[in-house]
Amino acid sequence: MGGSRPNIAIVGGGIGGLFAANALMAHGLHVSVYEQALALGEVGAGVFLTPNSVRQLERIGLGPAVEKWGARVGPGSRYFRHDGTPIAPVQVTDSSGWNATFGMHRADLVELLAGAMPTGVVHTGHRCTAFEQSGDVSRVCFSNGAVVEADTVVAADGIHSELRPYVFPPSDPVFSGSVAYRGVLAHESVPNWPTDSWLMWLGKAKHFLTFPVRAGQVINYVGFVPADEQMKESWSSPGDPDVLRREFAGWDPRIESLLQQVQMTFRWALYDREPLPTWTRGRLTLLGDAAHPMLPHLGQGANQSIEDGMALATILARADRTTVPAALVAYERLRRERVAQVQRGARENGMRYDSAYADLGVRDTEIAAHAAFRKRLYDHDVVPEAQAAAMALT
Repeated sequence: MGGSRPNIAIVGGGIGGLFAANALMAHGLHVSVYEQALALGEVGAGVFLTPNSVRQLERIGLGPAVEKWGARVGPGSRYFRHDGTPIAPVQVTDSSGWNATFGMHRADLVELLAGAMPTGVVHTGHRCTAFEQSGDVSRVCFSNGAVVEADTVVAADGIHSELRPYVFPPSDPVFSGSVAYRGVLAHESVPNWPTDSWLMWLGKAKHFLTFPVRAGQVINYVGFVPADEQMKESWSSPGDPDVLRREFAGWDPRIESLLQQVQMTFRWALYDREPLPTWTRGRLTLLGDAAHPMLPHLGQGANQSIEDGMALATILARADRTTVPAALVAYERLRRERVAQVQRGARENGMRYDSAYADLGVRDTEIAAHAAFRKRLYDHDVVPEAQAAAMALT
């Protein structure tokens, strides 16, 4: 290799940034992560991990931790009409029948990703304010006065990324017209709720989802409802439990009994962005929601970020300091169309879930047929094609 191996600065200490750091370190690369919050963490809500990302977590040695902290969902997973009439089973395996589908508490996933790295890799209290690059050096400035130089900068700083405008002109996120009420309940407060199933109820302009997290000790719920106001996107805007109960009054009695136990809920406005035509400029590249924020209707936001991180690490592992810009272009080229398909698919699935159909029989048929799409999604392994892309660089 002509030059020495690149060192990498990751801006953003969420799931995408922390997974990418683990994957890069597994390939022997030097990485630092800079997070604006004073401590790593996530508001209490669930994240759904599917086989396409679990195989990457296993590759970096985190399979046992996912088994321990997650809750595997199985063949009892179902779609229902709003009144509880069953529609179809939910696809929870890949084509081979491998069931690696887990509900996880977001805070647990952040903690296990951070805990897998040596101390000193993650720097909290670093809010990015500026970026510049010239020749073979890129430089990130932070509000605390720190300036960091690196061969590669990875923007993993979310839908409101500070670094995205250095790659592509600024644009506004696209509001979906829906708001999600989300939260968690201790299983003991709903003791009859299944601890091994992903369950979704579909009604007019609304849908309701539950899945277990934290080894089934906690049930994660999300109620999706139409919104007539564009709230600023937030994980943690307090919601009113009574408003949430009213939204789903008259639905399946199981939902009504679960919502009786809710004392605190968070409201989250749903935004995505149009797929970007480019993610990379020189030595700066985008990852996860900074590149491709998507609606949650395929449960793929975190999973696609994890795929990004493994693709990036696999390609950068074969790069040196001089070939970094070409390696980042190869990473973008590999990932951009797949995540654009998932972004579009999440929008389409949201329309199914919110029953935007004159004939619900058509919707139910599409929901049942969606298993084939999910198999293709879950079968995907980003590593072989990333290895091929990396080989093409050398």
